Amino acid sequence: MKTLLLSLAIALASCTVQAAESVTTITITTAQQDAETMARTGILRHCRTAGGCVEGIGMSSVSADAAIKRCCFWGRPVREIGVCRGRNGMYYACVRYR
Repeated sequence: MKTLLLSLAIALASCTVQAAESVTTITITTAQQDAETMARTGILRHCRTAGGCVEGIGMSSVSADAAIKRCCFWGRPVREIGVCRGRNGMYYACVRYR
């Protein structure tokens, strides 16, 4: 009986329980990097912004300025602007506001 209990105690002691860790990765990008991503993928989409700032996106086949003017929320104080031309000839703009 003592041998059985000792064996059981050794078996339980050798078992370890590892807690799962939750890892969150936050990538901080600039407005220019977001515009380049949209131009590369050809997809006009809002990206996750650091600090919860308001972000406007726009697209135009005419010019970079036209893409910027088409960004949503235009008229707020601007923090940064990024523009890039995609392989499809479209200009993609990202404007971050204060």
